Amino acid sequence: MKDLIGSAHLEGSRVPIAVTLAALLVYGSSSVAGSTALDPTTEIEPFVARMAETHGVPAHRTRALLTDARVLDSVLEAVQRPAERKPWYEYRRIFITEKRIARGAVFWRAHASSLERAAERFGVPPEIVVAIIGVESFYGVHRGRIRVLDALATLGFRYPKRSAFFLSELEAFVLLSNEEGVDARSVKGSYAGAMGIAQFISSSYRRYAIDFDGDDSRDLMQSPEDAIGSIANYLSMHGWLPGAAIAARAEVEGDAFRTVVEQGIKPHASLASMRAKGVSFATYAAEEELGALLEFETKNGPEYWIGLTNFYVITRYNRSRLYALAVLQLARRIRERHGSG
Repeated sequence: MKDLIGSAHLEGSRVPIAVTLAALLVYGSSSVAGSTALDPTTEIEPFVARMAETHGVPAHRTRALLTDARVLDSVLEAVQRPAERKPWYEYRRIFITEKRIARGAVFWRAHASSLERAAERFGVPPEIVVAIIGVESFYGVHRGRIRVLDALATLGFRYPKRSAFFLSELEAFVLLSNEEGVDARSVKGSYAGAMGIAQFISSSYRRYAIDFDGDDSRDLMQSPEDAIGSIANYLSMHGWLPGAAIAARAEVEGDAFRTVVEQGIKPHASLASMRAKGVSFATYAAEEELGALLEFETKNGPEYWIGLTNFYVITRYNRSRLYALAVLQLARRIRERHGSG
C-alpha cells in the first residue's frame, strides 16, 4: 500500500505504502505492558468529531473504538529504527535468502493461474508480484503481531513527525472496517499499520485493492488471489510499463556522475547524458529513456545501478531504493528457481 509510511522506510519526506514487515518482526505485541490509553478530551473527542462531520460515522462508534485503542511504547521505538536505514549489504541479507527464494518458487507454482492472469491484465511480471509478497509478509506467513488500531492510534496521536499522515490512515482504517468488514479491534499488522498478505496500509487498501478471486470481496487478509491482483493493480496504477526494463548494473568513472546520483531515485536523466558523465551500463532501454543513478553501500565500496521507470514504480510501494533493489534481485532469483523447478 503505498504512500505508506515514511517511517517504516524513512528514505524521503513521505512514507512508503507498503511496509517491510518481515524485516522487523521484533516490533513487539499489543499487550498491556508498555501501553497507555488515549486522552478522551484532547485526542479521542476531536477525532470523533472529525469522523462524524466528514464521513457521517456515528460518534458513539468511533468513541468506543478509540477508547479501546492503546498507545504502545514498542511502536514508538520501532518507528525510530526502520530496516531501510541499514547499509545495502545488511539489508540485502534479510531478504535474498535461500528460504525466501525457495518459498517464492513454491508460492508461484501454487498460484500460477492468478499470477499469469494478473500479468495479462496489468502487465506486471509474476516474479515481481511474488517477490513483493515475499518481502512484505514471507508469502502470507508473517502478517504482523500488532493491532492495526493500536499502531495507527500510537503514531497518529503520539508521533508528531508523522502525525498528520497516520491520523489520515486511522481515518481510512475506520472507514475500511465499515466498508470491507475488517474487524477493527482484532486485525493485526505491522508497527506502521500495514496489514494482510500484501501489507497494504488502509488508504491503499481502499484505493487499490481489488477482488481477484471472484467472491465479491476485496480480502487482502486471507486471499492470496486478491493480494496478487491488488499488488499488480497498485503497480499498474502507479505507472508500470509492461515489458520495459527495470534496472541495470552500472560502472562509473571520474566525478561528473555524482551530480546524477544527487538527483535522487526518480528518473530524471537520459541514459545518453549519463554516459557523457562517465556512467557505463548494459541495458535494452533506449538512450533517450530517463533513469536515475543509484548508489548502494557494500562491504567493498559503492555499487551503482541505473533505476528506470519500473524501478521507480516499485519504490511507490515502499519509498526506498533498498526495498526496490531487494524486490528486483529476489524476483530474479525466484524466476530462476521457478524455471528450473
